Amino acid sequence: MYDAARAGLHPVYARCVRLIGDVSTGSWLVDRAGTWGSVGGVVGTGFEAYARILHPIDVLRVDTTTTDQWGEHPVIAEARWRWAEVAARTGRVMHPLVQWRRLTDDETRMSFEDGWQLTQTQQGWLAPDLLAALTDHLRETTRTPEEIIAGVWNGWGELHGPPAVLVFGSDPQTRERQRARAQDEHEQAIAPEIRQAVDTGPFLQWPGRDFLLFATSLTELGEPSWVRRAGLGWTDTFPGAMPQLLWPGDHGWAVASEIDWDFTVVAGPRRLVDAVLADQRLEALEVPEDADLTWSGDTINGTGH
Repeated sequence: MYDAARAGLHPVYARCVRLIGDVSTGSWLVDRAGTWGSVGGVVGTGFEAYARILHPIDVLRVDTTTTDQWGEHPVIAEARWRWAEVAARTGRVMHPLVQWRRLTDDETRMSFEDGWQLTQTQQGWLAPDLLAALTDHLRETTRTPEEIIAGVWNGWGELHGPPAVLVFGSDPQTRERQRARAQDEHEQAIAPEIRQAVDTGPFLQWPGRDFLLFATSLTELGEPSWVRRAGLGWTDTFPGAMPQLLWPGDHGWAVASEIDWDFTVVAGPRRLVDAVLADQRLEALEVPEDADLTWSGDTINGTGH
């Protein structure tokens, strides 16, 4: 069980996102890492059941009958789609091992006749509002909801330096001021101790990935605005980093978002997975522990489809 005092934290801070130096608290899960590319390889083996939450797609609808001053079609609507919507439009099949690139034939952009346009799914993290929804079920299956460990991949560019900022406008001085302001906001949004730790560690060493560990709670993660207080690079303009691993002090479940995948895996007791599958806020599919979650795992919508 995670021990706040052993990690150097006073128990009163257990609800805060705080960097911790004792990475041995994650050894239990590393010891259960399965084969790379499999369900158990990203979230750990030995759990009763597993669910795969597909990251939704942000889409825009444009008016194709007109153009603005830059020759672009004006946006008339925005939405968030499930993968099932795209599968229905492309004539593909939804199934537990479905892969986004199989639904879209590897296209990075797609447009439909009714004006809807989509790009790529979000890789590496579950959106804060969906993570908040997930905490409703995680809370019901742990005795330690206020003792949560979050693992954040140390390779996020957002934690190492300012993002590339694209600024529109004709005045070079105005563009430069806007760019400098955005980069300064990002700089201020990264906690100094996190900026140092991404280079020096210590890191929890998962096969192929190094993670910084943080103490947090389901109360904290259940409010999407926590990202603005976390020191992980989030600003009003740009997203920052999010957890790639989560587990409670009693080790009752684990959640993983592999940085190169556009879905999140939940592992735990049967009742947790059943609750996730039934939640209409989440597009979730049950998967077995040894399932292949790489692109080649989708043999139903294969390249010869």
